Amino acid sequence: MTRRLIFVTCFLAFSLLHSYTNAQTITPYDAELAGYEYPYPVHYITVKVQGQSLSMAYMDVQPLKPNGKVVMLLHGKNFCGAYWDSTAADLSDHGYRVIIPDQIGFGKSAKPQQLQYSFQLLAQNTKALLDTLKVSKTAVLGHSMGGMLATRFTLMYPETVEKLILENPIGLEDWKIKVPYQSVDKWYEGELKQDYEKIKQYQLTNYYAGEWKPSYEKWAVLQAGWTKGAEYARVAWNAALTYDMIFTQPVFYEFENIQAPTLLIIGQRDRTALGKANVPDSVKQTMGNYPELGQNISKRIPHAKLIPIQGVGHLPHIEAYPYFIRPLLEFLQ
Repeated sequence: MTRRLIFVTCFLAFSLLHSYTNAQTITPYDAELAGYEYPYPVHYITVKVQGQSLSMAYMDVQPLKPNGKVVMLLHGKNFCGAYWDSTAADLSDHGYRVIIPDQIGFGKSAKPQQLQYSFQLLAQNTKALLDTLKVSKTAVLGHSMGGMLATRFTLMYPETVEKLILENPIGLEDWKIKVPYQSVDKWYEGELKQDYEKIKQYQLTNYYAGEWKPSYEKWAVLQAGWTKGAEYARVAWNAALTYDMIFTQPVFYEFENIQAPTLLIIGQRDRTALGKANVPDSVKQTMGNYPELGQNISKRIPHAKLIPIQGVGHLPHIEAYPYFIRPLLEFLQ
């Protein structure tokens, strides 16, 4: 056997073993992630939504030396509040009370069988949480889909939002102008096909430019745990419904109406855009250009400051945390 053949054989054996090991070590989770430990204690409120009583999970991180200010962290679509662990710790150390909701349909919150999702609905649920906690003023930080929600929340409740921070938000362009509409059923079919390998490959390609680090693994494993659980069909259905919400409810046309001081933290390598797989390459190349999108939106928001982070993708607070947290803390002062 040649040296090259030996190498290829060993590599394939290692790859199969790696896939087998990952498949065996992923913990199956139910729809609400029972048994998965968040970085801080999880609490719940009940929200009345479309004739249903739904459980909404959140973390409320109290600082040892309060500065009297609050920061609310809004998660992206493929994540939950748990991925704000480092951010919440630093903010708390600097005296901020940190509130981290899991939106309905995500994380430890309810996954209803039927719900007409809208960003307005999620914003109302989020305001209900703040009202329950008697929080009248807060800074709002939203990442990815959370950036769309943070924008909608700020437009609906300007009196509540002291400062707005958008970290690689989606919604900086209106995809439905370029991308054919895809039905909820079609999104659902795609979600049902997810597994650990597909999730990791998507994150590796779209978030981390082909460079995988051990610190990224827990977020892929968490998402993959749902795919092995008995209730995954319900999780996948909610994921499909929220894809439809994102695609059909742009905030793109309303950035001029934001009055809160705004910070945009934009990883410059990011090329995220919903529906890119469904358009020709010539169209695909015009979508998700975050360096250009960040510049354009920062000029449209009246009181905006742009922080570009070179060589970083869609997840600055995970991929390049020091470059994310420093401007955030400076802006919040």
